Amino acid sequence: MSEPNRLLPSPQALWQAPSAAVTAGEAGETLSGPWKLLLLGDGSPTRHLQLLTGEPVTVELIAMAPDRDPDPASPPERPAEVAELRPPLIRRQVWLTCGSATLAWAESWWNLEAAERHLQDRQQPIWRSLTADRAELFREVDGLAQVNAPWLQGRFAQPGPFWSRHYRFFRGGMELTVIREVFSPALERWLGPSGAPSTGRTS
Repeated sequence: MSEPNRLLPSPQALWQAPSAAVTAGEAGETLSGPWKLLLLGDGSPTRHLQLLTGEPVTVELIAMAPDRDPDPASPPERPAEVAELRPPLIRRQVWLTCGSATLAWAESWWNLEAAERHLQDRQQPIWRSLTADRAELFREVDGLAQVNAPWLQGRFAQPGPFWSRHYRFFRGGMELTVIREVFSPALERWLGPSGAPSTGRTS
């Protein structure tokens, strides 16, 4: 378990689909149908988890803290789309659980003012916070990857790599946030096998 208000290091990407293939809906050829819908569809993952398991989704806040600029000498850990957000930025990380099962980890980047406006209840799923007033949202999936990290293996109680995606929320044509999610293989209980793992590294 992480220390309170201490961000975990972003997981290492072992493979990434070309961004053009993701936005065109052509990525994930090795994925089974149910996993492709989960990872590349524009539906709410928290809603999907609740429907699959029959359990309410609980958000366990890991940390919400200022996001430092990436080291220019190192490969960027955060999605390229984060650069489109207006600084100063904060990053929020959570575990998503249903009953006793931890099924996903997520991190999101926000402009500080936008976070204070939209994330007043930090234990509430982002999708629920943003749609509380029934305002229209647009979700654009930008990335598909396989990632790994020791702390993910520990919490999921399974070896990696793990399927990951990132996307943006827009309202009125304006970018609100960039969100990255990593899913536990435990979801195969409801979705079946995800499909053959991808190999190699594609940026």
